[in-house]
Amino acid sequence: MARRSIIAVMLSLPAVASMAAAAAAADVRHFSFAYDQPHTTAYGIAGDTFADKLNELSHGTMVIDQFPGAQLGQEPQVLQKLRTGDVDFSMTSTANAATLQPESGVFSIHFVFRSEDHLLKALSDPGVIKAFKEMINGKVEGARILTLGTMGFRDMYGKKEVHNVDDLGNVKVRVQATATEDTMFPAYGAQTVHMPFGDVYTALQTGIVAMAENGINVYQSNKHYEVAPIMSLTQHEANNNVLWVSDKVWNSLSDEQKGWVQTAADEVGKVEPPKALGLENDSMAKLEKMGVKFVKDVDKSGFIKDAQPIQDQLAEKLGPGAVNVLRLVRDVK
Repeated sequence: MARRSIIAVMLSLPAVASMAAAAAAADVRHFSFAYDQPHTTAYGIAGDTFADKLNELSHGTMVIDQFPGAQLGQEPQVLQKLRTGDVDFSMTSTANAATLQPESGVFSIHFVFRSEDHLLKALSDPGVIKAFKEMINGKVEGARILTLGTMGFRDMYGKKEVHNVDDLGNVKVRVQATATEDTMFPAYGAQTVHMPFGDVYTALQTGIVAMAENGINVYQSNKHYEVAPIMSLTQHEANNNVLWVSDKVWNSLSDEQKGWVQTAADEVGKVEPPKALGLENDSMAKLEKMGVKFVKDVDKSGFIKDAQPIQDQLAEKLGPGAVNVLRLVRDVK
């Protein structure tokens, strides 16, 4: 009798183990994290940092599945999917965030960030972060931002060199679709053209646009140098980003889980910006070895002269939140 009982217990052990494994698996949640740039860019750094920290804090119960390279759509589409709950997390530019909340366009105002050091200090400043989050989260329905990031500065690229503001006269430039861009570039004499980022390569190749602008690492990762082999370091605008979470996900989390998510996002805000600037320098070195020309002596004085009178006007048009964020950024020493 005892022997039969022992055998019965032994036979039941695999079933118990299987049930325990199934229960443990059921406690693990997977979340989508979408972005439209390759994993080799700073978006990949953000995705990896967020995933690793969240996995650590949640003890493996919250898993991030990354979808880089616009697998789930370009940024404007992903932003809409965030609001409907079809995407859980995302990293997007602050410029595209302006399609949901126009005041986000304050970070697209040219020559607000005085240097890389100023940019890093501003994005880590508690007052700037708090004001930017309040500006967005108080007005956007369906999604909220968790932290700020950057990919460095944006520069001009095409088949011609840009040495000063006069070189942009009547040039068709692909820009992000914001009121800020549509005001700043015409001030330099350029003509603005809107299109999804995924169409920029072909537009440059076919001559639909003569120039585009973005960060060096993005330029390299998307091979835009193949059709636009000259990059002029205008550093006219910061290539800033925001980390989003859908309200559907956020509202489904316990207070403890929300704390984990915010802590993981804070880690992105701390780690991603300096690493992103490192990527910019690495990309320039690699591209120069490949024969890409960088115009490093751009005279920015004409650009700055045209931009400065417009900065406050733009912020005021965007709204009081933008005026406040601009003031806080300027005050960072």
